Amino acid sequence: MLLEYYNLLEQPFGVTPDTRFLYLNHMYRETLASLWYGIKEGRGFMALVAEPGMGKTTLLFQLLQRLRTASARTVFLFQTCCDSSDLIRYLLQDLGIYPASDVASMHYQLNQVLLREARAGKQFVFVIDEAQNLSEPVLESIRLLSDFETSQGKLLQIILAGQRQLVNTLMKPEMLQLTQRISVTQFLDPLDTPEVGQYVRHRLGVAGYQGKPLFTPNALHLVAQESGGIPRNINNICFGALSTAFALGRKRIDCEIVEEVACDQNVKSLARRMARSSAQELAKETPGTPEGQPMLARGSIWRSLPAWLGR
Repeated sequence: MLLEYYNLLEQPFGVTPDTRFLYLNHMYRETLASLWYGIKEGRGFMALVAEPGMGKTTLLFQLLQRLRTASARTVFLFQTCCDSSDLIRYLLQDLGIYPASDVASMHYQLNQVLLREARAGKQFVFVIDEAQNLSEPVLESIRLLSDFETSQGKLLQIILAGQRQLVNTLMKPEMLQLTQRISVTQFLDPLDTPEVGQYVRHRLGVAGYQGKPLFTPNALHLVAQESGGIPRNINNICFGALSTAFALGRKRIDCEIVEEVACDQNVKSLARRMARSSAQELAKETPGTPEGQPMLARGSIWRSLPAWLGR
């Protein structure tokens, strides 16, 4: 009913990494181009770093789609809580190969695949998402994978994609051999206020919306402020705003609706509301508490809460 109410063909603020909704501003275009040319030039190792919710997985899916149309062989791995043997096993399984029982044999199996793809004129691209979860021994094993090569170049192109913790790990002295091999490094910054408005309009357009702007300019400014320019946060706020406006029978979303939704989605605000509610219930059940003077007002419960809940 919500989609019909706004004349939408589909949900514009979904949570899946759908490349049709990818908003390609200058930063995302530059990142795609850098990774693309790094792979085409056979640089071997590349890294993509972004805060949670910045859409790096969607961006990687877009890159892989383009690579497949260019006849590249690709593997996307997101199971990063693993050891070195698990990593090779997951890689082979994704290739449709039954892994051998020992690491040396699995390396041989992988090398045979890489040579076969190279003879067929195909590049082999291995993308590892959520790479911040990888242990140092596993990262070292990945470095050794880059040693698969011929006299003409690397047989395997590797992209490490992860959150800021990945950089902290790569900066360690023992990771020097790996970091020296990373020739392309990209970081995704949050969207600025004008880009947030463009992002929202882009997703609405892909979802089939046609008509007057659904969000007032001030509402979009508030979305940018409350979301911090993080696409996932923007999606959550806008989805909540559409749902709230629909429930209220309103066709346009203003600051009041965005503010209400942002407040409801704020975990700290929710925790404070829950604390107040619990304190008031306790006050009703506690003998001798004057009516209208909850225990919270006297501080016995409030002071026992973590300090950050009271800010």
